[in-house]
This record gives sequence, C-alpha cells and structure tokens, in this order.
Amino acid sequence: MPDQDPFAEAEAALRTHALGFPGATEEFPWGHRAIKVRGKIFVTLAALGDQFRTSMKLPDSGTYALTQRYATPAGYGLGRHGWVTCTFRPGDEVPTDLLEEWIEESYRAVAPKKLILARNAQLGGAEVSPVTTLSPTLIPEPNAAKKARRGT
Repeated sequence: MPDQDPFAEAEAALRTHALGFPGATEEFPWGHRAIKVRGKIFVTLAALGDQFRTSMKLPDSGTYALTQRYATPAGYGLGRHGWVTCTFRPGDEVPTDLLEEWIEESYRAVAPKKLILARNAQLGGAEVSPVTTLSPTLIPEPNAAKKARRGT
C-alpha cells in the first residue's frame, strides 16, 4: 500500500534536524508546525493536503534559493525580510540535505549568539560563522557586486 503522505518522511527528517538545535522548541500557532528559538520562529513545516511547505529566513542564500522552481518569497510581507517558502507537490523530490542547510542558516539568523556558540560546540567546536555554515558554492560572496564594481 503506498504511503498516504508522500512527504511524511521529509517532514519528519526536517523536524528532527530543526529540533536538534540548542534551545529549539515546537509550537503550532496556526495549526502548522513552527520551530522556534527563544520565542522566534526559524522554520515552519506544513502538510497542506497534497502539498508540503516549509519557510525559513535566508539572509545569505535567499537569492540562490529563489532560483529554485519550488521557492518563492514568503507571504505576508516576510519575503522582503529574507524569508523564503518552498512548496512541494506530488511527484516532487524534496531536497532534504539542502533544506537542512537552509534551516541551519535560518537558525543562525534568528538565534542569540550564546546559542549559536552552543551550536558550534555541537558541531565539534569548529570555527563556524555565527550567521551560516553553508557551503561557499551556495552563498554569493558578501558584497560581491560592490567588489566587482570597484575592481577588487
């Protein structure tokens, strides 16, 4: 018998990943799963009929994220503040590895520095930027456009 919810596995994996961050808690403010740190949402996960939707704050990789066919600026004016919504429909493959990286970025954008340092310790104490741990190939270099104009 086929799985009733084609996105259950992806949602469970992303939920587990997000709740593994220091200080992460789960609430259901609108009937959808919201994962928060110190009262601030850093990722939402929602099964909406035959769709799966997740939103997160992506200050560094948002521009790249929006080039993906499944990504759009988040509604309610949040898109202009770096929030991106990814919507998946039946037959779509959910790129959980990439979404986990984006959830990490969102956590780092929202969490207080003390908890970011605790996250770094979870990762083995490696020197990690408080903003993001994403692969440099996924993040445009900060101020790259300015540097290009200056010729540096």
